[in-house]
Amino acid sequence: MKYSFNTWAYSHFPCWVPAYPFEEVVRRLARIGYDGIEIGCAQPQAWPYYIDGARRKEMRKCLEENHIAVSSMLPAPGGGPGGNIASACKEEREWTKEYWKKCMELGLDIGDCKTLLCVCGWYIYGTKERDAWKWAKEGLSEIADYAKQFGITLMLEPTATDSNLVESCDDAINMMEDIGKDNVKLMFDTTHALYRNEVPSDYVYQMGQNLKHVHMADYDRKAPGTNGCDFVEIMQALKDINYDGYITMENGFPTRSCHPDSVARQSLENLKAIEASLR
Repeated sequence: MKYSFNTWAYSHFPCWVPAYPFEEVVRRLARIGYDGIEIGCAQPQAWPYYIDGARRKEMRKCLEENHIAVSSMLPAPGGGPGGNIASACKEEREWTKEYWKKCMELGLDIGDCKTLLCVCGWYIYGTKERDAWKWAKEGLSEIADYAKQFGITLMLEPTATDSNLVESCDDAINMMEDIGKDNVKLMFDTTHALYRNEVPSDYVYQMGQNLKHVHMADYDRKAPGTNGCDFVEIMQALKDINYDGYITMENGFPTRSCHPDSVARQSLENLKAIEASLR
């Protein structure tokens, strides 16, 4: 299996500190033993609006020298611009699409990345759910058409702790089927399944061959295997469906009290040990 670590724990998102520059994060993750890095498209590492051509070449060189791939690009939802593909505000939806395109372009420039992770949006008071679903479907369809020319696949993520539109496994499957494009697939994050008191391994079997990416975190975004979630069953389920995507850690970031290197190391050691024990 291939393992990747998300940069949120090393960035300003959603907490301001601790935070580290791009090269430092790459070196640390490579030293710990990761195969890939998931780029959270925010400061201080990867806000695409601040990165010119020369800087992108430097970032690519750093990745190549450290033998670490870009597993995926993750646009940052929220903040001033919103980043909500399902927003009732047309201007916000249009900005979100342009931002996501810039994230894809950055991923191609620095690491030939062909994976964009998508939070499908949320609706606010006074907005009808069916309208938000329609806006999300339209925006995601447009982004998928743009992505296809580069061979990029969109991964729809149910995000129950953060949003109210695509929250569950079934929601993600329904959105994928409504969009109906071959470069729109599925992912899930154990955190959101646990928030709904659901069994994460069930998500693996339900998504099946459409599952192309996964985020691993224990309760409270701690390292897998340190706070009560059964990762043996999740890893076994991934093996059962012949999952061949990255196992990506998205953890260690809700509080400034975390030590990102420690979380990254514990996560990798624990899941590799489980992998070695699988039937």
